[in-house]
Amino acid sequence: MSETIHHYAAVAFDFDGTLADSYSAIASSVNHVRAQRGLGKLSVAEVKQHVGRGAEYLLTHTIPNGNLAEDLACYRVHHPTVMRTMTELLPGAATLVLALHQRGVKVGLCSNKPRLFSQELLEYLKLAAAFDVVLGPEEVPHPKPAPDMLLRAVEHFAVAKERTLYVGDMLVDIQTARAAGVRVWAVATGSEDRAALVAARPDRLLDGLLEIVAELGPL
Repeated sequence: MSETIHHYAAVAFDFDGTLADSYSAIASSVNHVRAQRGLGKLSVAEVKQHVGRGAEYLLTHTIPNGNLAEDLACYRVHHPTVMRTMTELLPGAATLVLALHQRGVKVGLCSNKPRLFSQELLEYLKLAAAFDVVLGPEEVPHPKPAPDMLLRAVEHFAVAKERTLYVGDMLVDIQTARAAGVRVWAVATGSEDRAALVAARPDRLLDGLLEIVAELGPL
């Protein structure tokens, strides 16, 4: 292992599949939209494979022959009714985020989930105060895998790229970090196949966030 978390002065995270398991909530909202179109339910596993590339991608791939504008509006009205109760932090997420913040490390969120949803969930999960910046696709010209969101986080951190880390669970996260010139660690806790993550060659591949927590040691 060539690097540890101690090298970094700023860490940005993806949300879905990285910090939290929100797939049941997302599937619930997708199936709500499908019901409005007279379509049957998809399983969480069927929806999960389309998560992480933005709401437009998600609905385009789960609502055949729909109307994207109408489907997005329907999804965004429904999702706040389920996202808090059906989202839970992944093991180690709260400990890691809070420990980094307490140590003076800048912490950010760069997710293709709408920023208002991310912000509300972070507040509900009692993590919002630990984040220096929370970004979503609405605030930049291009969503991930374009580097825009991550580059804005780096600018906000005012930390050199060499000391900034991005942690995600998908190929899109690895591509985003590479495009931004930032180191990237992948956790195999999301919607991407582990073999695909291995092939994408992140700077580190972890089984989960608890591996990073173990490196931090006691405060």
